[in-house]
Amino acid sequence: MIRKLFSLLLAVALALPAAALAAEAPWGKASAKDIDYSSQKVVFDVAVDSVERLNAVLDRASYISKLNGANPFDTSVVLVLHGNEIPYFAIENYAKRQELMKRAHSLTLNGVIEFRMCEQAADFHGYQPEDIHGFVTLVPMAEAEIIRYQQKGYAYLKYN
Repeated sequence: MIRKLFSLLLAVALALPAAALAAEAPWGKASAKDIDYSSQKVVFDVAVDSVERLNAVLDRASYISKLNGANPFDTSVVLVLHGNEIPYFAIENYAKRQELMKRAHSLTLNGVIEFRMCEQAADFHGYQPEDIHGFVTLVPMAEAEIIRYQQKGYAYLKYN
């Protein structure tokens, strides 16, 4: 009898932590997967209004490049700029945005990340192609450029 009582108490004692865990995390705990990414092609639709948001976009683009091994033969990340971030890329603002522009330029050096800028949006901000840093390529229209890359099989990511 004492043995049965002891077994019952032991079972209840062992069940208490499990019950507490179930109440705290009823679906258990997440697990992380180690996934090998490669050969990804992405077009970023970028229209941000702060240095912090643009830095966040640059972080994401850089991380995608890194996850794919930064291989310019099978990975491509294109950022299409058409928002209030455009003035950051203007040569006249270099002294004020030097750190940001050096970072953006450095991302293009391995050939994986490229910057495209909507010429119409640049004009709206008062800039012509010659007013923008040379690591950026101006295109006639952001939306048409994004569609062109999607037609080439690029995945679409929007940042605003």
